[in-house]
Amino acid sequence: MEKETTPSQSEWLIMEVFWANDTSTMTAKEVIEKMREKSDMSPRMVRVLLNRLWQKGVLSYTVDEHDLRVYHYSVVKSKEECQKEKSRKFVDSYFEGSRKNAMAALLQSTKLTEEQLQELEEILEQCKESKYSLEKDIDKE
Repeated sequence: MEKETTPSQSEWLIMEVFWANDTSTMTAKEVIEKMREKSDMSPRMVRVLLNRLWQKGVLSYTVDEHDLRVYHYSVVKSKEECQKEKSRKFVDSYFEGSRKNAMAALLQSTKLTEEQLQELEEILEQCKESKYSLEKDIDKE
């Protein structure tokens, strides 16, 4: 079985703290403080989840040079990278890898406003243009 490399639902809450943070690193204590504002997650659970995120390669850490018990965690994978990876795994798991079927199911399961439909049309046009551009570049080689 393939090793999981994306955050679980509870790990995602921790990552939201990192992605919203203005500094490049955070200690476990700082993460615990920020999590108290969002969740009733215990400090021990926060530490467990930080370790799992490190094991998955979503976070990295350095040890504090003045106190070896303090780790400074930093983000390895952006929110966008995690969303793309999660989306691919979702499509593979539930739609046998068919992006078309996944998109159709999502679109058919909700009502969209005219503005949302327009945004989706623009996204599709951008995808078509980037694919066309990529194909032209490949033909030149």
